[in-house]
Amino acid sequence: MEVESNNKRSTNGARHSSHSPAGSDSKESSVERELNGEIQAVELNGSGHSNGHIKKPLPVEDGRIKRKAKRLIQRQNSGSGGSPNQTNGNGVAAAAAGAAAPPLAINGILPSPGGYVVPHRRWKNSRRSRNLARGRGLPKKGGAGGKGVWGLPGSEALAEVYEDENDPNYDSECNDRNVELREVITEITPEEFFKLAEPIVLEYYEHGDPHEVALSFDEILQGPLREHITSILVEIAMDHKDSQREMTSVLISDLYGRVITGKDIEKGFNMLLANLPDLILDTPEAPTMLGNFMARAVADDCIPPKFVVKAEEELRSLELGEHAEQALRRADSLLHKQVWAHLDNVWGMGGPLRPVKTITKQMELLLKEYISSRDVAEAQRCLRALEVPHYHHELVYEAIVMTLESLSQTTEEAMCELLKQLDLTCLVLPAGMEQGFMRVFDDMADIVLDVPLAYIILDRFVERCNRAGFLTDKIINNVPSRGRKRFVSEGDGGHVKPATLPMRD
Repeated sequence: MEVESNNKRSTNGARHSSHSPAGSDSKESSVERELNGEIQAVELNGSGHSNGHIKKPLPVEDGRIKRKAKRLIQRQNSGSGGSPNQTNGNGVAAAAAGAAAPPLAINGILPSPGGYVVPHRRWKNSRRSRNLARGRGLPKKGGAGGKGVWGLPGSEALAEVYEDENDPNYDSECNDRNVELREVITEITPEEFFKLAEPIVLEYYEHGDPHEVALSFDEILQGPLREHITSILVEIAMDHKDSQREMTSVLISDLYGRVITGKDIEKGFNMLLANLPDLILDTPEAPTMLGNFMARAVADDCIPPKFVVKAEEELRSLELGEHAEQALRRADSLLHKQVWAHLDNVWGMGGPLRPVKTITKQMELLLKEYISSRDVAEAQRCLRALEVPHYHHELVYEAIVMTLESLSQTTEEAMCELLKQLDLTCLVLPAGMEQGFMRVFDDMADIVLDVPLAYIILDRFVERCNRAGFLTDKIINNVPSRGRKRFVSEGDGGHVKPATLPMRD
């Protein structure tokens, strides 16, 4: 009876405290009350008895009870036996001799081994293991486990690709685990190397930068193919003009010591000497050109002078033919002089590098040869060989002046036909044609002093060219006409009448 009365008193006291408006913990949940240490177990004097509790009186300030923050006290298990003096999550001392009592669950959540219980909302998205009886409370599988998760950071790079043998796209040969991969460098043939080198050389003719050519050759060049560089450069240059041949000689000199050696250049020239019968089919002047290339290489210190003599001796032993002998004889004749300065212009001077007077003189010789032969194709070839497209207006000017000075209708017909063909082949652009005619119109005051009938012949020639259909409206509208000077009567002393006469009343 006495025990029951005590239980009733404690129950009534609990109800009274829970409904008391003065208690600050009335608004707290059961979990928070338990966390705040509503019940505190205090171990007295190190004894293992659990019924020896003393509730300390709470301090009172200004008529209010000041509660202290209380913490749960729980000693960790030491070894397998555990400590006899422990408190559970509710603060009740668990006295068990020789074994630790299991902790009590709060709302179905077991406390951690440290004794701290995480509130329910903090457990919502926690990755910690719920199984506290096993493990250390670390994330499941290091954060890589579970369905629909991203996995361990960096695991995508270490994951092995699974290959299904039943897959229709499965290739047993490609997916063989016993295959050993090695780097294989394929060697290109001289024919393939020629196809790769030709665009590089043609581009060099446009920009004229030997350094760019050397970098391009370094990318595609292999050891055994170095001796083919000289032969490829010379073969391509034979199909071009003298200016490109001059650039090729400069390129060989610049590549010497960087991409190719003197032995490579000698082997290249020997290959060209052996291949001369085939080169003559496309370029009849190939022996002379090859002799010029060899002499220029000797002058540029790329090969020694004895190469020509040595090649002649090998020529007699190998019997390469008369074409190779002609090329060596040409090189020997150019090197016969002790001073090799003339070899710098062995290909002549390029079009823009020549003086204007020299180009004008060559154009006059071209027109005179055309008048005598009437060969339009030869005249066009000679004009292309000059390589001065910006100066073609000079040819038109010289052709018209030569027509005015000839006083012959035959020359007028020939010059009209030449200018017509030059316009049809676009060898002379319309702008150059207009500039040539306009220069003649501007100089008519000086031309008429030497040719009194210049205006009459010019009108007739312009009319003939207009019927041929290659003159523009600008040329026709600007044709000059010499007006007749009117004189006053003889009594005025032969003075020229003024341009305007005053009006009389």
